[in-house]
Amino acid sequence: VQLVESGGGSVQAGGSLRLSCAHSGYPSSRHCMGWFRQAPGKAREGIAGIRRNGDAYYADSVKGRFTISRDNAKNIIYLQMKSLKPEDTATYYCGVRGGTYCVDYLRRGDGSYWGQGTQVTVS
Repeated sequence: VQLVESGGGSVQAGGSLRLSCAHSGYPSSRHCMGWFRQAPGKAREGIAGIRRNGDAYYADSVKGRFTISRDNAKNIIYLQMKSLKPEDTATYYCGVRGGTYCVDYLRRGDGSYWGQGTQVTVS
């Protein structure tokens, strides 16, 4: 499975960005696609996950500000980020894992497939 993120950049606090992750598809409908981020010197954090049917899950740190969505026809997942804060500065990765336990996937971050990451800087 190939994943390619795009849409990162620099934005002022309070601003918005939308990240995209184009993927080649997962061989099973039972999977969870997720967005993770990693800031320098910090552990990778799972922030949003989505099942194929659209059920979405969020980390408390982004709940109410970020929205994950997917277009199954185009094989793209999105992360709409609003009210950005300097602490949101990180490299953002998308990934996928088989099974439907998105909460577990976000906590463990143990999927086998990852994109190359896209940098988001909030000042």
